[in-house]
Amino acid sequence: MSTTPLAIGVLTSGGDAPGMNAALRAVARTALSRGAQVWAIREGYQGLVQGGDLIRRLRWNDVGGIMYRGGTVIGTARSAAFRTREGRLAAARNLVERGIDRLVVIGGDGSLTGAHIFRQEWPALLDELVAQQHISRAQAERHGTLYVVGLAGSIDNDFYGTDMTIGADSALQRITAAIDAISSTAASHQRTFVIEVMGRHCGYLALMSAVSGGADYVLIPERPPASDDWESEMCELIRAGRRAGRRDSLVIVAEGACDRHGQPISSAYVRQVLEERLGEDTRVTILGHVQRGGAPSAFDRWMGTLVGHAAVEELLSATPEREPQLIGMRYNRIRRSPLMECVETTRTITRLIAEQQYDRAMELRGGSFTEMFNTFQALAQALPTVTQAERRRLAVMHAGAPAPGMNAAVRAAVRFGLDRGHCMLAVRNGFDGLIAGRIEELDWGGVDGWVSEGGAELGTTRTVPGRQGLYAIARAIETHRIDGLLIIGGWEAYEAAYTMYRERESFPAFNLPVICLPASISNNLPGSELSIGADTALNTIVEAIDKIKQSAVASRRCFVVEVMGRHCGYLALMSGLATGAERVYLPEEGIRLRDLETDLAGMIEDFRRGKRLSLVIRNEHANPLYTTDFIRALFEEEGRDLFDARQAILGHLQEGGNPSPFDRIQATRLAARCIGFLSEALARNTADYAFIGFIGGRVTITNMEEWPRMIDAEHRRPKTQWWLELRPIARELTRPGATQNGE
Repeated sequence: MSTTPLAIGVLTSGGDAPGMNAALRAVARTALSRGAQVWAIREGYQGLVQGGDLIRRLRWNDVGGIMYRGGTVIGTARSAAFRTREGRLAAARNLVERGIDRLVVIGGDGSLTGAHIFRQEWPALLDELVAQQHISRAQAERHGTLYVVGLAGSIDNDFYGTDMTIGADSALQRITAAIDAISSTAASHQRTFVIEVMGRHCGYLALMSAVSGGADYVLIPERPPASDDWESEMCELIRAGRRAGRRDSLVIVAEGACDRHGQPISSAYVRQVLEERLGEDTRVTILGHVQRGGAPSAFDRWMGTLVGHAAVEELLSATPEREPQLIGMRYNRIRRSPLMECVETTRTITRLIAEQQYDRAMELRGGSFTEMFNTFQALAQALPTVTQAERRRLAVMHAGAPAPGMNAAVRAAVRFGLDRGHCMLAVRNGFDGLIAGRIEELDWGGVDGWVSEGGAELGTTRTVPGRQGLYAIARAIETHRIDGLLIIGGWEAYEAAYTMYRERESFPAFNLPVICLPASISNNLPGSELSIGADTALNTIVEAIDKIKQSAVASRRCFVVEVMGRHCGYLALMSGLATGAERVYLPEEGIRLRDLETDLAGMIEDFRRGKRLSLVIRNEHANPLYTTDFIRALFEEEGRDLFDARQAILGHLQEGGNPSPFDRIQATRLAARCIGFLSEALARNTADYAFIGFIGGRVTITNMEEWPRMIDAEHRRPKTQWWLELRPIARELTRPGATQNGE
């Protein structure tokens, strides 16, 4: 029986995308940990055809320190040669000579289609190579099937079968940062800006950046303006914004935008219309390839890691009868789908747009895409579109620690409430402010610019009212005639709402609809897999660690980084996945002395082999005795002359900063649903209490009576935490095991 290890090739093809390196690292290290060989195919399919030094073995340390780098370290190139049979014949020979019959292809639909064709032709190609005596019959029989797995890498997020493609989140962050910068100068001069973003056949980047950047108007390929006179509609929306007090105006144009007859709409034409009809200075900014470059976001790093790991598992368990699979992410979970079915559906959407079948194209993009388009349209309206028979008074407030995205939630809630004809009230400074009667009415312009602001403009406190406070809250509700209440915040918000829910019989004023929206960087709330603010905090941690690693690699050093999260280890584990930390200490697992001894022994071995940097991440409450400083001192003492140790306590910078696009978009989405919940409860005349969130990628509303059954009250976290399933992957990718002996 042959003992030759399985060999896996990995290539990146088509346009580069941030996060490809994280996927490459995961493919390499997962394969090596399972005893397989890994070969990097440089310059995409061109390297596959040319062979030679463009196909190289990868060892464990070859993929160290690449997660923070943008683009792809193994290169990508278009290959005319691979499109020919002669080119694919050469590619097959190069693979077989190295024993490679398993292939991970990271790219777009063209790249993945090429892999499918290559796989279909593989048996015939091998027969031809045998006939030409380039390979032996034994080699052909040993590698009779080419196993292929695809990972969708595209900043456009245009691939069917995955919620997000590798690189899309990073590109959206780059666009949103540019919009934030442009907004400040536009407001200074009362100027209109037209911003063109990538997206030839997909409006994801344009639509989501319009939502997260607070734009006035957006043009995307899938949903052209309904009116032939869309120019007048656009100008009237911008005029209405000006009348409501807005100083800056933004129009986002996807590069593939068109009207309903399929005629292209260019950013230059939009500028011309605005200048002629509004009579004010208008500028165009075409962001171009800046959207594609730069370091990947935290999400693209950990998502790329998970799909890369799953790709190897798929290849190692594949059978000749199984179709090639696309490994994607759906609702924060790995999803496997038939590769060519996904490619064909992706191309169908492009064809539908070209044929002006826009409703069907939107349908294939998914319900969330359509929902966000409708959400954006409602947010852009300065005047109500719904007339209420009775104007109701809805209050919005914060409770708990500040979290980036809180302001975006307030802005959306206020504007959706106004759109429904309600009177929107702002409660300042949390429950303390409610007790003190610090309540004021907000109009459409009163929340202008809030989508991009960090912190909590309304103020927040951690107060959970006691018995005396409940009396004061009941009086405030009655005095200010509050009909419904939206509480945006963390654990204290939910605890206070549950207290009000239980005390409804004692306090009749509490018989009103109340809903909680999860906003906590710790991601420790039940009823939602992700809380608003956690994505921003995770990006902040990853950016800080990138800087720490750049500093530490100059000397032989171990860094122990402490992150927030209280008794929930989400930030610690996910930042560990996104930065390649060798060890992560979680409160859910605790820390034992034998853990420290084992980790120290491994660290010493790594440094003796030439390692220059070791990264350890510790949750702030992982252990009350084995503190960050204790662990640093222990490693420093035992490292002696081999390495030194430093600590970094990131502290409250994790709560600050402008919210990420993800947090802005999801805050907007949840706030819209919250206003809908309150409106419907008032229409039914019911005093419903609930909390909202994302479960399985869908917005879910849970009755408040479920709160005590869903929580670990002692540790202030949910009983079920989906991300704990990822711990084995984090461990597998951090240190070489015995099977590959460091290769």
